[in-house]
Amino acid sequence: MNLDLPVLQTPRLILRLFFHQDVPSILDYYLQNKDFLTHVEPTRPPGFYTQEFWQEQVQKGVLEFEWGESVKLGLFKQADPEILIGKVNLTQICWGASYSCALGYSLAEREQGRGYMTEALTAAIRYSFEDLNLHRIMASYMPRNERSGLLLKRLGFVVEGYARNYLMINGQWEDHILTSLLNSNWRSNSD
Repeated sequence: MNLDLPVLQTPRLILRLFFHQDVPSILDYYLQNKDFLTHVEPTRPPGFYTQEFWQEQVQKGVLEFEWGESVKLGLFKQADPEILIGKVNLTQICWGASYSCALGYSLAEREQGRGYMTEALTAAIRYSFEDLNLHRIMASYMPRNERSGLLLKRLGFVVEGYARNYLMINGQWEDHILTSLLNSNWRSNSD
C-alpha cells in the first residue's frame, strides 16, 4: 500500500495518525477516561499508562499503516488540535478476497452527546471506502451499549449476528452484536 499519511478534516475535527509528540495527550486521555472506558475495553496490559508504552504504540501504529494492516486515528478538535478527545481504529485490514477491516472507536466521557463520533466515523468510512477501497467494514458492540448500537445503525451498519462470549472486555467474556457496512462503489483492481 502506497498512501500518504491520512489527515481527515471535518467541520469540527481533525483525524490523523499519532506522532511521538502526542504521547502526553494520549496518556492524559486514558487517565482522564480510565473509569469510563474500563467497562467497554480489554484489560490494560502492563505499562499501559506509561510514556514508554505509548511511544512504542505510536511507532507500531505508523508501521502498521505503512504495511497496510491498520489505520489508527486520533480525534482532535479543529479549535484545539493538541488535545486528544477520541480514537477511531481500522484494524485487521484484509486484502485479497476480502478487502475488509474491523472498526473500533472511543470518545472522551466529557465529549459524549455532541455528535463528534458520528462526524468522525463518517469521515473514516469515506476514507475506508474511497481512499483504501475497502469493500466491508465490520463493527461489533455489546448489547448493553445501546448508544454504540444506535450510532452504527444511524451510519448504515446492518446487524449480521450475535456472537456469544465474543471478546474479553475488562477480564470478562462478553457477547457482541455483529454489524457491517458495505461499499457499494467498490472498484476491482483491474478497473
